[in-house]
Amino acid sequence: MVQGVNHVIFTVGCIVLSGQALRQRRQCAFQSGKRNNNLFSFSSLGNVTGSIQVCENTECCVGFFEVINNQAEVDILACNVAENDCPDSTCKPVMLHTGKNLKCVCNADLCNSNITWSPETPRDTYSYSADKIMIPVGLILTGTICLMIVAFILRFTAVNRKGLVTDTEMKPQWCPHYCTVGDLCSCLTAANFSEIDIADIELSQVLNQGHFATVWQGEYHKAKVAVKVFSSGCNERFSAEKEIYQLPLMKHAGIAHCLGTGRKPDRSGFIVLQLAEYGSLHSYLCEHTSSWMLSLKLCQSLSEGLSYLHSDLRRDDVHKPSVAHGDLSSSNILVRADGSCVLCDFDCSTILQTFSRNKTTIEGHAWKGTLRYMSPEILQGNVNLSSSSCLIHGDIYSLGLLLWEIWMRCSDLFQGGLVAPHLLPYEHELGPIVTIESLIWFVDGMQRRPTIPKEWAQLPQGSALQDLLSDCWDCDPEARLTVTCVSDRLSSLQSSSP
Repeated sequence: MVQGVNHVIFTVGCIVLSGQALRQRRQCAFQSGKRNNNLFSFSSLGNVTGSIQVCENTECCVGFFEVINNQAEVDILACNVAENDCPDSTCKPVMLHTGKNLKCVCNADLCNSNITWSPETPRDTYSYSADKIMIPVGLILTGTICLMIVAFILRFTAVNRKGLVTDTEMKPQWCPHYCTVGDLCSCLTAANFSEIDIADIELSQVLNQGHFATVWQGEYHKAKVAVKVFSSGCNERFSAEKEIYQLPLMKHAGIAHCLGTGRKPDRSGFIVLQLAEYGSLHSYLCEHTSSWMLSLKLCQSLSEGLSYLHSDLRRDDVHKPSVAHGDLSSSNILVRADGSCVLCDFDCSTILQTFSRNKTTIEGHAWKGTLRYMSPEILQGNVNLSSSSCLIHGDIYSLGLLLWEIWMRCSDLFQGGLVAPHLLPYEHELGPIVTIESLIWFVDGMQRRPTIPKEWAQLPQGSALQDLLSDCWDCDPEARLTVTCVSDRLSSLQSSSP
């Protein structure tokens, strides 16, 4: 009887095992491309036999292709790095933001070996089908509102002429939520924002020089200042940054204090800022290491400034709309003498409103940031332009990289206080010069991020640091933290020490 039972168990076990064997793992076409270097090997994602790979951890195959002479040439074929959504059984490539690279993800055996693509295939670079519908509607609504406002003004002007309304009562004291601040709300800022004559500034030395502007140290009314002088032909950037500084309620400890703006005789614009003694965060990190508490102060002040920028505020009938910075990098953050950070360089920023004019602004500004700090979805252009939250999510991704950058120069986070020289995000992995193709491949295709030192795992706050960074630069934009949550988590670290 026992032997009979054992025979049954053995038979059932064989059936189960054979059933598992029948459920074969996903097979994908495999070809090692030029980007499959020593940094990462796609062959590690599954067993490779000839031109076929059996996936270890995914049911999805991936293909990267390069468009050469209107033909899609294979770059990499392999199992996908992670289990992503891959609903299609055929390889339907999407044109990446580069305009010359394709990517497809599919869910059938060897599906990545054959793509369906032609030069006439519409690019699926941006998710703005809804935007195409909303823009005409927005234009109609905006036009209607403008007509209503004009009618309102004409009506009350006519009433005022009859002596029924005083001049004081006619002055606009409000800022409707649907208006662009520069249109109807200039009355709220003009009194507190100075037009400065360049002749009143004594320029002394160049602090930084870029393609779009040169930053000088100078003296204005016996105070040391930084003067950002825009290059000729960069009036659009000057106007964009000036508009941000002119917003109501823009004074905050975490935002560079603007003393005023002006134009040189050649009509190029300039912005006068209170001088930050340590210069940019990039130069500060190159020259200094920091303790745990000083690193926290840099991070906390940075997050608080960004939180204020992102906030939508109304005080005494004055409105500051939410603003996405759009170009957060260690070169666009200043460090004061007390070791606190302030945000600056708002020429790529976007005032987040609801009507079509601002959707056009989002589309125009989304791609002007610093390349290595751009989020994966912005690099690829896979953002929903009908939702302004995409730029807020992009800021949080950049913030995560900045927190990593600051902590990598914290002597208390490394055994013996031996800190490596300052590196920019992805400089160790991709080198000092990055391309949009290499970043898309690394941060999106491979879903990799800057390396977190092993020493951190041994620290009391090591787990919290890693979780905070991971939740800032998550590949899913919707899963990233809000900047308020980042600030709260940083505050909770104040009591911990390495």
